[in-house]
Amino acid sequence: MKQMIEQATNLPSIPEVLQKLIATIHDEETSTDKLATIISNDQAITAKVLRLANSVHFGRQRKVGSVKDALVVLGRDTLRTLVLSIGLVSSFKAPATFDLKAYWHRSFMLANRAKWLAKLNKADPEIAYTCGLLHGIGEYLIHIMEPELAKTIDEQVEGGAPRRKTQLELFGFDYTMAGSELAKYWKFPNEIADAILWQQQPAGSGTLLPYPTLLYLARYMIVYREQVSAGNFDELPVKLVHAAHMDLDDTYARMRSFTEDESDIYSMLQ
Repeated sequence: MKQMIEQATNLPSIPEVLQKLIATIHDEETSTDKLATIISNDQAITAKVLRLANSVHFGRQRKVGSVKDALVVLGRDTLRTLVLSIGLVSSFKAPATFDLKAYWHRSFMLANRAKWLAKLNKADPEIAYTCGLLHGIGEYLIHIMEPELAKTIDEQVEGGAPRRKTQLELFGFDYTMAGSELAKYWKFPNEIADAILWQQQPAGSGTLLPYPTLLYLARYMIVYREQVSAGNFDELPVKLVHAAHMDLDDTYARMRSFTEDESDIYSMLQ
């Protein structure tokens, strides 16, 4: 898998600003000036950041005219999340067999929910959001490397075949394995690579990991969103919630109180 990634000639190139930004997530000592410098070095991302920071969505009366202004007005965490979203979306190009817009729509939905739930297991909301954004990169990679076979798998999945099992039979790996290897290749932190790898089995490594747990629960919220909105939690993986030492009543309340504006997602895709 690693060798296939290294030999691939059409992988997206992740902007240097994203790698530097992710490296600062755990570094509380990183100054505001340093963050502003990192972001400002990428003019294309800076331009989009300023456009979104001045949009109706953020509802700011103060004009945001620079990255330093954005840091003051939006705060470090919101701005860092915004830059990560913009940088990733702008880096990916769609193969003919891949619906990139639908892919990002699903990724933002998962990221928003993972970030919202992070409070419950005391995880870092930014990392949870990043894991959600990147959870499906293995699927994207498979479509780049084997577009025709990937299209065939999509058709089989539409007919009821399990995606991961079908990928394992055809390739010897599935999208979680491919995505984890790609995250490592891009030099993202191990906790992000592990979240991608174990997103369907949060305790698959032998230890229950916080970020795969959040991705699993975020996916539950998407699949059962009508039931969650109605306060019906019959399908909630209660054993996972207990194993993660998350309060069950708090989990119910947190999930029910989640709100999402579709226009927020589409603004990222413009």
